Amino acid sequence: MTLLVVWTVVSLVTLLIEMVPGDPAVAILGETATPEQYEDFRSKHGLDKPAFFVSMADDGGLVWNGMENRYAEYWSGVLTGDLGRSFRTDRPVLDMILERYPNTIKLAVAALFVALLIAVPLGVVAGTNKGRAIDNIASVIALVGISLPGFVIGPLLIYLFAVKIPIFSATGSANPQDIVLPAVSLGAALSAILTRMIRSSVIEELGEDYVRTARAKGLSERVVIYKHVLKNGFIPVVTILGLQLGVLLAGAIITEKIFNWQGLGLLVVDEGIGKLDYRLVQGCVLVISLTYIVANSLTDMVYRWLDPRIRLS
Repeated sequence: MTLLVVWTVVSLVTLLIEMVPGDPAVAILGETATPEQYEDFRSKHGLDKPAFFVSMADDGGLVWNGMENRYAEYWSGVLTGDLGRSFRTDRPVLDMILERYPNTIKLAVAALFVALLIAVPLGVVAGTNKGRAIDNIASVIALVGISLPGFVIGPLLIYLFAVKIPIFSATGSANPQDIVLPAVSLGAALSAILTRMIRSSVIEELGEDYVRTARAKGLSERVVIYKHVLKNGFIPVVTILGLQLGVLLAGAIITEKIFNWQGLGLLVVDEGIGKLDYRLVQGCVLVISLTYIVANSLTDMVYRWLDPRIRLS
């Protein structure tokens, strides 16, 4: 299933890339280059070959291209660990991705941390005070967090904490403090989703028999909530976390652009899509899809730790 998903995602992206109007040779070399320079560029990067196994002939029929096409050559390279070379820089795409990938993972992990830091106490307080004023306030906060998109939260944080109150820098990724604003921007929406999920889980678990038994044994309410209720109610939350990691990676593209965070998102937008660097776009999508799949596999393993009755088989 993993291989099928990766193949489908990259193939769809490749198809969409081929449909994008424009010539990478003209976009990268400029309109002042000579016809010979354009031809050399296309020949060097394989752009003079058909895109797929089948192409359309001038008379409207289909022509079989065999293995001499860009799609087959790309996958033969992927299977040997070669993601091709960037059209613009002529550097190996894998090297460019490995330079930026740690920053994207760092931002995603920081955003998860921010989301849990907000969602766990807020969700528990709301769940243990169902129907009260504090529950209503938490619900409103969560609704606002879900409703505000990243491209609104990001500039708002920059205005408040980099312009009006200059505590953090507005852009960049050189200093440790530079991650604070993009992590909060990226984690805010996730914290709202998790807050609602944790609240529902806590309310459901509080009605179980083991909670009454734990209270009857004299355990403190704090131990009952955080050691028993929260652990048992965390399985649906872990599901959301695993799925949202892919959303974080995708959302990081917008956040990295706003804060000029030197990650994979900024690489694929500025250097890949913006300059018609097809190989770079394909490589970034491949890595993001693999990361998403690995995250979901780890989520399955965490199920087993949270509830020993669950078997991965």
